[in-house]
Parts: sequence; C-alpha cells; structure tokens
Amino acid sequence: MQFFGGSEVSPSPPIPSGAGNRAHMMYVFNRNGVCLLYREWNRPLRTLSSQQDHKLMFGLLFSLKSFTAKMDPSSVDKGNLGVPQLPGQGCSFHSFSTNSYKLSLMETPSGIKIILVTNPKTGDLRESLKHIYSLYVEYVVKNPLYSPGTQIRCELFNTALGQYVKNV
Repeated sequence: MQFFGGSEVSPSPPIPSGAGNRAHMMYVFNRNGVCLLYREWNRPLRTLSSQQDHKLMFGLLFSLKSFTAKMDPSSVDKGNLGVPQLPGQGCSFHSFSTNSYKLSLMETPSGIKIILVTNPKTGDLRESLKHIYSLYVEYVVKNPLYSPGTQIRCELFNTALGQYVKNV
C-alpha cells in the first residue's frame, strides 16, 4: 500500500493488534469541521443528537490538538493550531483510551480527519487508519461524481469500509 502519492489499495489490509478489537464508531471530518461521514457498528448507547455528537467530537479533537501543541517540550514554535501538519511534523496525538473506549485519529495533510472509536483494549490502529484513508482516496476522492466537502454517499466505499471494519 502506498499512503501518499500512490493509488493502489492494499490487497491484504493490515490486521489491527490487540485483544477484543471491536469498532464502535467512525467519523470523517474535513478541515472545516464538517462531518463528511459517520458510521456506527457497535455503539452501545446513544445520548446526543447526531449534530451535537459531531460538534462535540470535532471540539474534542481541536482541544486535544491544541493541548498537545502547547505542551510540546521540543519546539518553541507552536504553529497555527488550525493548520494541518504533515505526518511527523510537530507534536500530535494518535490515540487515547478511557475505561470504556479507545479513540484513534489520523489527520492527513489536506485536513481530513479519520476517527475510529473502538474497544479500549485495541492495539495501535495507525496502519488501519492509513488503510481506511486509502479506501477513501480510491472510492471517494477519485470518484468523478463526488463533490468535495459534501456527505460521502459512495456505495463502493461503504461496502469496502464495512468489510474492513468487521475485522477491526
């Protein structure tokens, strides 16, 4: 699989590590905080409307990104908090866990944020998030009928995502 600059989707996607891997929810946000995709597979409890849920999730991500940037002991330049960084640039977070769930995040240089909420015992999901992003590029970005910034309604993407997430 090639992550940036390639167009091939890996024929054998990475299998996440850790015991009891079960995906609960997935969000895809653009750089402006618009939720392009929301899927839930194993969400035990719904307490908010979907609009409130999306706003809280994006706010949480923005706050955590701000916090990690401000606490970075290795850099004097804290940069602009709203500007996405290339992988490996600056200080960022990849995941956090509570006793109920684990949230894993991948942000692309274009500002797309992919969030996967799973079982708290799930291992590192960075490779899995890269694979989901490659599915997004292959089935959504390359689709001539898709208008950037609109809800993702591509059946091929939803099918491939659903099959992959069953193994997460």
